[in-house]
Amino acid sequence: MKSQSFMKGAVIVAAGGIAAKVLGAFYRIPLTNILGGEGMGIYQMVYPLYCLLLTVSATGIPSGLARLVSAAEATGDKEKSRAILRKSLLLFSAIGFAGSALMFLLAPLMGMAQKESGAVSAYRALAPGVFLVSVLSCFRGWFQGKSNFLPTAFSEICEQAVKVAVGIFAANLFRGDIVRAVTATLFAVTLSEAAACLLMFFFAGRERGVRPLYRERMPVLKSKLLLRVTIPVTVAAGVLPLSNIADSILIVRLVGAYADNATALYGLYAGAAATLVNLPVSVCYGIAAAIIPAVSALASKGMSGEAEGGTLFALKCTLYLSMPAAVFLFAFSGNITSFLFSSVAGEEGKVLAALVRALSSAAVLLSVVQTLSACLTGRGKPKIAAFSMTAAVAVKLGAEAVLLRYPQISVLGAAYASIGCYFVAILVNLLYSIRERKNRWAFFGYAGKFLLLAAVSAVPGLALARVHVLLSLGTAGAVYLALSVLLRVFTSEELQIAWRKKNGNRSRIGVHP
Repeated sequence: MKSQSFMKGAVIVAAGGIAAKVLGAFYRIPLTNILGGEGMGIYQMVYPLYCLLLTVSATGIPSGLARLVSAAEATGDKEKSRAILRKSLLLFSAIGFAGSALMFLLAPLMGMAQKESGAVSAYRALAPGVFLVSVLSCFRGWFQGKSNFLPTAFSEICEQAVKVAVGIFAANLFRGDIVRAVTATLFAVTLSEAAACLLMFFFAGRERGVRPLYRERMPVLKSKLLLRVTIPVTVAAGVLPLSNIADSILIVRLVGAYADNATALYGLYAGAAATLVNLPVSVCYGIAAAIIPAVSALASKGMSGEAEGGTLFALKCTLYLSMPAAVFLFAFSGNITSFLFSSVAGEEGKVLAALVRALSSAAVLLSVVQTLSACLTGRGKPKIAAFSMTAAVAVKLGAEAVLLRYPQISVLGAAYASIGCYFVAILVNLLYSIRERKNRWAFFGYAGKFLLLAAVSAVPGLALARVHVLLSLGTAGAVYLALSVLLRVFTSEELQIAWRKKNGNRSRIGVHP
């Protein structure tokens, strides 16, 4: 399989992410309508621990391996590249298996802590997914390090397709029993990871030179090297799932002190509002995935100026995609939620719209954090990303502990705390990612430009909001694209360089700082 340039790789992963998230978003809509707020609350309670264990056993793998593999491929060391895959499969599949066993055993304790006995079977239905995602992540990191992003995109689509088909069928089959319905839909997630693993084995089998992978004469790669690269990335990615576990406990307990629907409110926050906000973040994941091998290759050759230029260009692309999403979510929050979640009406509908509006800026902030963390990983500084996210989550949990105690703020306190969390992470990451003062000013200039552009584009959409939300969003998006072309927000030189394939030492991404 051929490697792709930075922009082509970003587009492929983003396209796969869009397709997968569109499937996922449409999946959440009927699922919310079938399970209701109570069922979605149980559904979302299970995910924080699952995500945390995935972070420990799998999340740092694609980024860390992509950096190692891209460095090996840049020097033409194909044998080392294959040895990295072999060792990572042996190491992280064992760690993933331990994570699955831990989740299975912790299920009763987590159900007790969350005051939800129905969550026990749901935890156990999802537990095998930890092992499967660990294996899946090894292949994704290896392919991404080779600048081949098609397997990642196809596997993401495969995951969502299986999850949606099996999940909706199972939810309808057991809709009379909320606990059984939630358990069945989460087992569908496990089946979807198994299907994606089979697809990755197929892609790996087609890759030239993979068959000698298990020969003993292959170069010996120490586990310490893999862990040294992946652990900081894992910590950086893991603190958010850890904070989500705290959310599932804090929100239900603190809000439950004055509200009898705390579980439902948590379900609206984590299951519906956060899903909408995370859609543009998932689209921008393509940029983060593509920038790691690109920046790593430049950094390994001592081209620090070009590496910072690539970081700035990746941030520009991230802001361009995420800023209109944030503005549109803010401006059309009520229309979007009433259209997508028709079963969530009355007071709960108003709360959901308020949550989406409060979290709308997170679409930009979290997307930028994601890209900056990837750039730091590519430049061999994942510890900084880990430190920034740890500090940011500490701020978030402290703010939640205060805000959630006030009935007039209620679950919105979690949204406000999340915004503060992402601001802290951006400030720290930006300080170490962009050292040239003019590049920092350029970053803030891009943010202001795209914010103004998105705000102007939303105005004609607002005039059509009463007709239909899709018409208003389509109009706003069309105006945004038209203004982008008219004002030439991307120069021809930037686009030519971004789409150019790597060519020895002449390979560049973005523009010179």
